[in-house]
Amino acid sequence: MTKRLFAALALGAAIASAAMLPQPTAAQTYKPEYKVSTVLGAPFPWGVSAQRWADLVRERSQGRINMKVYPGAQLVGGDQTKEFTAMRQGVIDMAVGSTINWSPQVPQLNLFALPFLMPDHAAIDAITGGDAGRQLFDIIGSKDVVPLAWGENGFRELSNSKRDVRTPADLKGLKIRVVGSPLFNETFTALGANPTQMSWADAQPALSTGAVDGQENPLAVYVAAKLNTVGQKHLTLWGYVADPLIFAVSKPVWDTFSAEDQKLLRETALEAGTYSKHLARTGITETDPATLKAIEALGVTVIRLTPAEQKAFQDATRTVYDKWKARIGAPLVDAAEKAVAARK
Repeated sequence: MTKRLFAALALGAAIASAAMLPQPTAAQTYKPEYKVSTVLGAPFPWGVSAQRWADLVRERSQGRINMKVYPGAQLVGGDQTKEFTAMRQGVIDMAVGSTINWSPQVPQLNLFALPFLMPDHAAIDAITGGDAGRQLFDIIGSKDVVPLAWGENGFRELSNSKRDVRTPADLKGLKIRVVGSPLFNETFTALGANPTQMSWADAQPALSTGAVDGQENPLAVYVAAKLNTVGQKHLTLWGYVADPLIFAVSKPVWDTFSAEDQKLLRETALEAGTYSKHLARTGITETDPATLKAIEALGVTVIRLTPAEQKAFQDATRTVYDKWKARIGAPLVDAAEKAVAARK
């Protein structure tokens, strides 16, 4: 064997051996930017926590994975109910989405909109952290979307420009802006109100002009949007439904990441989700009433329902609850009810 042939064979063996070794993730195979859809941006807790996720990923990937938050559902032309479908198709890379907005495509997510299912934050955690939460993530995962973590927008409280609301009768005839969900429409109809479905982008001008009388949203949204300046001077704390958020990635996009980077995305989503819960729950409890006191200082009347007053609303919406329990799936709702009953 000549020296030249021996050298060639040795070189070929070295190349083959190198090809068999694990190769590092090639940063250039990743997109320059991953688009993250949200409905609300900063200073709303929703947008702040989405940005926290993006910042954590950029920092821990040392700039290899760059995520940019696009608020206002602008990636789907402002129609927040189309966000989930766009993510399934890979049009949107990632999202921090509301269970309400995704419920048209994932009917089981209507679980969180069942009136008065969750009496407190511990109930939300019991559902999302238990069997019902795992079932929902499995369902979402079967639809080409990879759910990574739960977050929170908060309990949705009621405000209006006309009068204090303490009983279902007080809602009679009030035009209330609601999200584009049949369940929300039926709930407010059962209470005697006149629900009007519109996007959040259209809601604030409608409140300002008096086209609608009121709205329902978490207190963090009420404060950040300065709803007291558009006539929303009557605020009722009734905690009728909560609005969990889901940090998720389009399955076609998820599959392009290495296992190591998938782990990074999941871990940072969990951190950002915990942060969103902290933001949504700060200042609104009996032991930490700072946000509520600030709202009252703006000249807003804050109504705190007694248990008996809240039960009147619950009784008035019971037929809606029972109807939608069957639609969502009784076993799933039973699992959620069991978790709530067993919460600490």
